[in-house]
Amino acid sequence: MKEKQDISEEDIAENTTRNYVNELRVAYHIPKVSEQRVYAAVPDSPMGFQGQVDFGQDLVTAYDGTRKRLYFVGFVLSHSRFKYIEFLDRPFRTTDLVRCHENAFEFFGGMPEELVYDQDALLAVSENAGDLLFTKEFDNYRKLRKFNIYLCRKSDPESKGKIEQVVKFVKHNFMKNREFQDIHLWNQQAIQWLGRTGNYKVHHNTKKRPSLVHTVEKLHLRKISSKFSFENSLTESITRTIQKDNIIRFESNRYSVPVGTYDAKTKNVAYLEVSTDGYLNI
Repeated sequence: MKEKQDISEEDIAENTTRNYVNELRVAYHIPKVSEQRVYAAVPDSPMGFQGQVDFGQDLVTAYDGTRKRLYFVGFVLSHSRFKYIEFLDRPFRTTDLVRCHENAFEFFGGMPEELVYDQDALLAVSENAGDLLFTKEFDNYRKLRKFNIYLCRKSDPESKGKIEQVVKFVKHNFMKNREFQDIHLWNQQAIQWLGRTGNYKVHHNTKKRPSLVHTVEKLHLRKISSKFSFENSLTESITRTIQKDNIIRFESNRYSVPVGTYDAKTKNVAYLEVSTDGYLNI
């Protein structure tokens, strides 16, 4: 005589539950109810309150005919749509991002109360029970500058649509059909482009020139009294993707990590640090 075994919830596979529910829907004519997301226009932020930040990258043609990948970070003041962009010819590190923040604040003539980002690895390490854990370097910086941070999902037009439009504008206007010679000249050309096009052209939503609105908005920005000290407050913080063969790439070199480190169920991000004595810690 066989004894009846107790079956716990853990013993039931997800597919079994899904198939059972589908059979119940068919048998009892239970329709699936889907809720449509309601969208509404987000009102403009008050002057000096919010800025948005995002990254972009694209291939450009170099002077010798080769194709070169450039990376950039864009900033925009949400009220005036006044923009700042800065390029690198390699992926950004946290120290690069902090320097670009300082350059953007100098370009804007001050700092907004809040900055909006997506959850990029340069900023946030992970989430812990809903609490955001920032990288050490960026956390030091935001505490010094004392600005509020709002992290949103990637490609979320309701939260940071203004900066996503800036990224598209840069790619399809400034970067398109422009010849690359060196990164310093390219950044000079970017600032010139902002002056005559990016911040001068009438915005299609506000119907105003960002440069003109900015002359008023910058009076509402928080003034920055001193330059940020990179040497005392930052160390090199780098992230790299772990490949399937348990290899990471850094500055044209390949480094192996222990076999089994790669996990198809995780993001496979390695955190690197360049020590003061020149060693690379993974």
